[in-house]
Amino acid sequence: MKDAGREIKAVIFDLDGTLVDTADEFITVVRALRDTHGLAPLPAAQVRQSVSNGSGALVTLALDCPPSDPRYEQWRLQFLEDYEQLLGTQAKPYPGLPLLVKQLHNAGVSWAVATNKFRRYAEPLMAAMNFQPPAASLITPCDVTHPKPHPEAILLSCKNMGVEPSGAIYVGDHQRDIEAGNAAGCFTIAAAYGYIGADDDPDRWRADAIAESSEKLADMILRMIQ
Repeated sequence: MKDAGREIKAVIFDLDGTLVDTADEFITVVRALRDTHGLAPLPAAQVRQSVSNGSGALVTLALDCPPSDPRYEQWRLQFLEDYEQLLGTQAKPYPGLPLLVKQLHNAGVSWAVATNKFRRYAEPLMAAMNFQPPAASLITPCDVTHPKPHPEAILLSCKNMGVEPSGAIYVGDHQRDIEAGNAAGCFTIAAAYGYIGADDDPDRWRADAIAESSEKLADMILRMIQ
């Protein structure tokens, strides 16, 4: 990790695969969708690697159904309906992160979430996870014109918390997260414990630092704010 060379005033997290492990819910929905079509379950690890790519990618994975298929949108909407019914029941914060947000608060450091997950799903998920104190800001695609990798969501997070991007850390488990954080001017940390595709490599994302586990991420951030 290179020296941040800055005073940290805020930490902003991506949601799925970074702050909260939601993969079990998506694995359940993918398996149910395949079962409806008489297909055998996919390996959980294969589904987990695709979670960060969104519902469309999971539908394509589940049914070998590209967006050009006339049934694709119907199945994608069914996937989202099934997911909404399950949302928050199997998801869980990554180890060490509920304690981390409390420690950030005690140190006078704000925390927030900037995600490409739509508010319809992100807001109830965050409520179910019951982080204390709650995030100072939750930015979703509903709040911006351009989703990540554009930096707009991160810049809006910083504005909402009254901090300069140079005084913020952004953490994410996808290359677009790091691209967005770098473009915003934040110190970026790649969450290598998240939903990393088999052909992806966090070492190539140009993050300022890489965390191999959520516990190591917490230790890293605490060292940076001390």
